[in-house]
Amino acid sequence: MSVGMETAEAGLLAQMTPILLALADDGRAAVSLGGSRAKKLADASSDYDFRVYADRFKGPELKRTDAWAAFESAWRDWEARGFRIDGVWPREIASVDGKLAAWCAGKGEPVEYEWTIWGYHLPTDIAHQQIVADPAGVLAGWKQLLATYPEPLREAVFERHLTILRYWRTDYHYRNKVERGDAIFLAGLTTRLLHSIMQVLFALNRTYFVGDGWNLRAAEGFELLPDDLAGRVGLILDPPSGEGRWASQYHDLMDLIDDVEGVVARGR
Repeated sequence: MSVGMETAEAGLLAQMTPILLALADDGRAAVSLGGSRAKKLADASSDYDFRVYADRFKGPELKRTDAWAAFESAWRDWEARGFRIDGVWPREIASVDGKLAAWCAGKGEPVEYEWTIWGYHLPTDIAHQQIVADPAGVLAGWKQLLATYPEPLREAVFERHLTILRYWRTDYHYRNKVERGDAIFLAGLTTRLLHSIMQVLFALNRTYFVGDGWNLRAAEGFELLPDDLAGRVGLILDPPSGEGRWASQYHDLMDLIDDVEGVVARGR
């Protein structure tokens, strides 16, 4: 990022922060950035994903308040200057407290939204978010809670995703689809199994799953990985064309699942 862009971004945060805090009615409030910027994976196409947390929000309907109108006005002004803002996500602190406790106990569930492929994972958002304003220390407290990867969460990820991998590793329906060349079925199942592989590897390395984007890039520094993970995933997703294409994809994916099982056995 250029010096000029850094200065403009600092101006964006300086202006938007009090406007976002003003969405709170009273009590505690905090502002953060999520998404790729929080995960240090942003590029020139990345937007700004604001979160605002509060005990209570103005209302009874936040989007009909003067505070929300002020936010939308500032939002439009900054977008006119070339800064894409993906709105703001208002969240009640008590709700996050309860759901985060469930995740740490291994009982949390991803939430389906239109903008995710595999669901929204709360610990990822909380652990990676960039704190912008946190006068009461709410966000800092959540980050401290997640500073050590919870073992119940790790075991829950293993239970869920190793079960999926083991089921399809021996399922005859899968082999039949390969023999028939059912491309749509195979495309969907292949990505589903690769997703479970990545979930297992993130948990194995006690790292919160980063979400839909840049899984392989985020996993590059992991200590516990199958050999040449990125190269093998690339070949599985785009197998060589020809008569044996789907059989090649199948066998490569089964070999990768076996190697994941071996890495898990060594590192668990």
